[in-house]
Amino acid sequence: MTAGGPGSASVGGRFLDPLQLLNALPQPMLAIDAAGAIREVNIAAEHFFDAGRSALLRLRLADILPFGSPVIGLVADAVASQATVNGYKLDVSTPRTGLGRVVDAFVSPLPRAEDGVVLLLQERSIAEKMDRQLTHRSAARSVTALGAMLAHEIKNPLSGIRGAAQLLEASASDEDRALTRLICDETDRIVKLVDRMESFSEERPYKRESLNIHQVLDHVKRLAQAGFGQHIRFVEVYDPSLPHVLGSRDALIQVFLNLVKNAAEAIGEESIDGEITLTTAYRQGVRLKVGAGAEPVSLPLEICVRDNGPGIPADLAGSLFEPFVSSKSSGSGLGLALVAKVIGDHGGIIEFESHPRRTTFRVLMPLEAQRAGSGGAD
Repeated sequence: MTAGGPGSASVGGRFLDPLQLLNALPQPMLAIDAAGAIREVNIAAEHFFDAGRSALLRLRLADILPFGSPVIGLVADAVASQATVNGYKLDVSTPRTGLGRVVDAFVSPLPRAEDGVVLLLQERSIAEKMDRQLTHRSAARSVTALGAMLAHEIKNPLSGIRGAAQLLEASASDEDRALTRLICDETDRIVKLVDRMESFSEERPYKRESLNIHQVLDHVKRLAQAGFGQHIRFVEVYDPSLPHVLGSRDALIQVFLNLVKNAAEAIGEESIDGEITLTTAYRQGVRLKVGAGAEPVSLPLEICVRDNGPGIPADLAGSLFEPFVSSKSSGSGLGLALVAKVIGDHGGIIEFESHPRRTTFRVLMPLEAQRAGSGGAD
């Protein structure tokens, strides 16, 4: 390409191939000719379709999308009309792209390209995550007042019940003593449940400090290996250059210990190849706006807990972070609701993806400087 020609772009005195500019886009983009053949792709499209550029250029659009996909129809309409055509909430799930992939598709004609078009895919998962995060926060906050009420209205009479049972136990027969012990045990169990509910109270400010999240994860891993995770193999994939996060060490330990314990229980004690992977990474591009007029906050710190268990039941996936929702027969359903609240209080979000033998809980958090009020820059 001739320097300074019409097909180049100037940056700092240097000229870039247009494909370099396309590769900088985070959204998958494909150039499609009138016959439906793929003529060019960017790097995001390679990642999205899990195939290299050379492989994709040998295929047609219909080869990488579900049979009868509306995206194919949009491309055909754009080719026929030579006008921009858009589609929203389109399912593009295939074995190649994975399950539950929903996109917005934008198709525009390419000038001087023999009726070719460019297809841009915007995955809806980020937008859906933002909506679900606000729902998760509201669900967690909905039990805040309930937790405070339970602490005041229930713990006091429970103390009286337990004291009366202990007095009866002193003069009871062996048979009756078993009943008084049952009363005490069940009273203690209810108090523990109320204590967990009380932890939802928003009147307890966190003592925040600059934290190395890897030290938090290492502590969680040691706790797990000393108890419920003795049969689990732990894999660590950490980004050593990850910046610090501003937060409560105890609260974040509680969050990730809960996630790791859930992963271990999902794997089961009988598993011979149980594995939990802890990963950290720095990801640009995710921003969260939590209210009208609020400035969007960048969430580049990614911490993942991944297990190779059987996955989350489909009927629970949509309400997993709501209070009292649990797949465990003995579970209270408060653990993940509390996790969502704590992460939300730290200015972050939590989401998950679940497939058989690959369930990932992903926490996205802001930089320490943003939470400290130093400008909130990306």
